[in-house]
Amino acid sequence: MSLMDVQEVLQWADELLLTKTGSHLNSLQQAVLAGVWNSQKYREIADEYHCTEANVKRVAGNLWQLFSEELEEKVNKSNFRATMERYYISNSSVGNFAQSKFYGSSINLCGDNWLSREATQNRSPSTTSKPKVEKRHNFTEAPEFAHIYNRSNEITTLKGWILDDTIRIVNIFGLPGMGKTALVRELVEQIKENFDCILWRNCSNTLTLQCFKTQLIDFLSANGEIELPSVIDYLRSHSCLIILDELQELFATGELAGTYLPDCQDYGKFWEQIARSPHNSCFLLLSWETPTEIVSLERENRHCRSLNLGGLGESAVEILNSKGLTDADKWGELIRIYGGNPSWLNIIASTIQDLFDGSVDRFLSYPSLFLGDLESRLQEYYQRLSASEKLVIQWLANQEAADIFQKPADVALSDAEFLKAVQSLKKRGLIEKVTGNGLSLFAVHVLFKAYLIGGNNH
Repeated sequence: MSLMDVQEVLQWADELLLTKTGSHLNSLQQAVLAGVWNSQKYREIADEYHCTEANVKRVAGNLWQLFSEELEEKVNKSNFRATMERYYISNSSVGNFAQSKFYGSSINLCGDNWLSREATQNRSPSTTSKPKVEKRHNFTEAPEFAHIYNRSNEITTLKGWILDDTIRIVNIFGLPGMGKTALVRELVEQIKENFDCILWRNCSNTLTLQCFKTQLIDFLSANGEIELPSVIDYLRSHSCLIILDELQELFATGELAGTYLPDCQDYGKFWEQIARSPHNSCFLLLSWETPTEIVSLERENRHCRSLNLGGLGESAVEILNSKGLTDADKWGELIRIYGGNPSWLNIIASTIQDLFDGSVDRFLSYPSLFLGDLESRLQEYYQRLSASEKLVIQWLANQEAADIFQKPADVALSDAEFLKAVQSLKKRGLIEKVTGNGLSLFAVHVLFKAYLIGGNNH
């Protein structure tokens, strides 16, 4: 016979959730706890509740984290019942488990909402009390589907973070043209059934936090639902996937990477709140640059993950082949120079076809690296740099790789300013760390080096 009843556990968990988040357990959270208590698998809970297994895992993961923080020990699906029974025994001296931690006063609970063991074991589609949630997916600002090249590894990683690890903020950053938007459009299509609400928004410098919050609440309360106190409350009551594309539009030009525009500075505290507050939703941020707060939260392991979307590597040959280029033995060199960037390779492949009859060998044999239509794109990106970054990248561009301890005297920056500029350039993906003679050296991306050396008016 069990030491305690599942109803006592649900009552304890409800009061803990109310204390920590201001919200009671919802019906799915109750079903997860009761199901795990009675040794049900996540798949069985999902089938009875008419939702996906991934959604059950997301909800369970947030509950285990909350319990772990409260009990100051690791709680998971495997040890949940044993941990609670041990906790029950240790607090039995107060006479009632439900009073041991939070219940110092009488609490009025609706008994119909609590799931007894028998009710859990005998639930069926016809008796489940969970109201059917109408899915709301708004892709008005999402792009049309575009062909994406081989990104299966990245999609697998992202799905694991979002569905299995219940990460609350996923930051996808990289140079322009890497295919961040196309990748996430495909990802969302694959995971959309795991979320009640999906909203895709393209950022602009007018999307202040207050404006965004208003749009988000309007979307989540579109069916005349009771108005909730805050965005966090909506994220707790709904399973939401929110995509913010072109996040760099919220950042200032001429400043270090991730520096917000004056009207957008309160986004920083918002990301901290989203990462630190328990809820069942996920934000996908797509940007050329990473917000400073995201870097700090990720280092603290605060439900944040970042994916630096790099080049395609060998799979980029698909682009060159589709353009009808020749000299396949030279394709690897072309891919290296252009960093496997699908957009850049498409542009330069068309140039090679127009000016060099499709011959990659002739193009690479040209006296200098021809940028063509790419020059204006590189110029746009270069203009985003701060004055200190421009000084540092010009110095780095005139050598193969440099040791940052060898800062030249003519770079008029303090040691701290110099290191901040190097760090910011690395965040932007404009420089990379290489190893030479046992030292960590920094080198400018090949294409940007050609752009910087090729003209003196930058």
